[in-house]
Amino acid sequence: MSIEQDHRVLVFAPIGRDGPASAELLRSARIEAAVCSDLAHLLREMSAGVGAVFVAEEGLFAQDTAPLTQWVERQPAWSDLPFIVLTSHREQRAVVTWRRNLVSALRNVSLLERPIQPITLTSAVQSALRARRRQYQIRALIQAREQAAQQLEQLVVERTRALAESNEHLRIEMAERARVEETLRQAQKIEAIGRLTGGVAHDFNNLLMVISGGLDMLDRQSDPARRRRLMDGMIQAAQRGASLTRQLLAFSRRQELRPEPVDIARQIGGMRELLDRSLRGDVHVEFDFPDALWPVAVDPGELELVVLNLAVNARDAMPAGGTILVRAENLRNLQDDELAGDYVRLSVIDTGTGMTDDVRMRVFEPFFTTKDVGKGSGLGLAQVYGFVTQSRGTVRIDSEVGKGTTIALYLPRSAQAASRQQHHLLDLQRPRARRHDEGRVLLVEDDDEVAALVGEMLRQLGYEVTRASSAAAALGALADGRTVDLVFSDVMMPGGMNGVELAREIQKRRGDMPILLTSGYSGAAVHAAKEAGVRILSKPYRIDELAAALDAVKMGHVWTQARISS
Repeated sequence: MSIEQDHRVLVFAPIGRDGPASAELLRSARIEAAVCSDLAHLLREMSAGVGAVFVAEEGLFAQDTAPLTQWVERQPAWSDLPFIVLTSHREQRAVVTWRRNLVSALRNVSLLERPIQPITLTSAVQSALRARRRQYQIRALIQAREQAAQQLEQLVVERTRALAESNEHLRIEMAERARVEETLRQAQKIEAIGRLTGGVAHDFNNLLMVISGGLDMLDRQSDPARRRRLMDGMIQAAQRGASLTRQLLAFSRRQELRPEPVDIARQIGGMRELLDRSLRGDVHVEFDFPDALWPVAVDPGELELVVLNLAVNARDAMPAGGTILVRAENLRNLQDDELAGDYVRLSVIDTGTGMTDDVRMRVFEPFFTTKDVGKGSGLGLAQVYGFVTQSRGTVRIDSEVGKGTTIALYLPRSAQAASRQQHHLLDLQRPRARRHDEGRVLLVEDDDEVAALVGEMLRQLGYEVTRASSAAAALGALADGRTVDLVFSDVMMPGGMNGVELAREIQKRRGDMPILLTSGYSGAAVHAAKEAGVRILSKPYRIDELAAALDAVKMGHVWTQARISS
């Protein structure tokens, strides 16, 4: 289609001279006109482009107008082609009906009756062409809108493809970054494990050197005083090894804690004698505890070890002496990134050398220490961090070089009041008298050397001992009718049944039998034993600790016996 064709008038008047005469009249009015010889010719020209159609109705008499009607019906939404129909003089009913149907079929029709003035014809045609031009304007707007929509759709497709490419590139970068970070984490883990194992190996080799060398020298010495010094050195080495494993478990948050409501003022205040023994004469300790201090939910024994550890660190940071201030205060409705709720802040404050930022960032790492060789294991603050974190709290350090350090423990408030009876670490160091006729113990231990040692400790405490090397053997000993007053079993044993499972089976068969378990590394066994109502004694232990645990199990003062469900 051309612009000229879109604005021309097609003339269909095949009878007589109406067609050429009408075309000449329109051309004289500067209206482009084309004469169509028949209906098929008209349809072809209409499809090529048309502004209006001038039809003499007698040219359609006896014609099949269905193709013309179909063309009109197939027009696009913007198009409503104007028809100017020159009517004949026939007014018969059939003609009138036919004319009415024609007008209805062609839709946009203007009727002109003969005779017609030239000005009337040209005016009607010009009016039709103006209406047709408005339709073409609508067509142009629709085409522009469709083109804009297509361009927008293409832009969306291109942007979507570009975004997909960017996302894929970003995904690749993120995957690469994650791989690099994981590689870095693995390297850091390996470095940390290496540092940890190296530190453990160093410390334990020293302890084993003391013990093995002491045992070797013990047979070579006849002087009782020298033998006593060797024995004391080996005992101290064993105690240092026990302390080292406890610190490692505390750092890894795997140690067994027995949290209970604790009155900090009474618990820490009762450490005066222990602190005086541990600190130099030029280092003094002051306590600052308010009267209305809340109880906290922690393991009291481990809390004292932590405070003792911090006090010793503070002492070492004050080579010229000074004062250590132990302060506690209530923090109501504390809200920050780590904590939410009521807490008690327990601070150990010194006026020592302080820490640099680099040291402060690393103090919780295991085996990291700024002390001279042999002056510290590097596990003290790691133990503090593990204990407080396992107690659902946190640790914060404020330190300035040359002015001192404040280490603050944030401990959760207990909803229950603290017990009036509180025990201290110093209580465990007091010797117990040897007892007799305490009862019959079934000792379940697969390690022959450990069994021999523990058997001697039990006999020293006044117990008769029967040993079983497995859980199955222990059940057999109970089944054969021999008298047993208490079962003392290791947790980890061969044979498919561990100590907790053995306890459950014994409770099924003899629900009144007291049971005490022991383990060097409790792990999940602690939770299983607590569910079963069975006490666990952590290895290594001294004879006094064993005696206290046996008494607690027999008397039910600490752990209440409960029937264990399968």
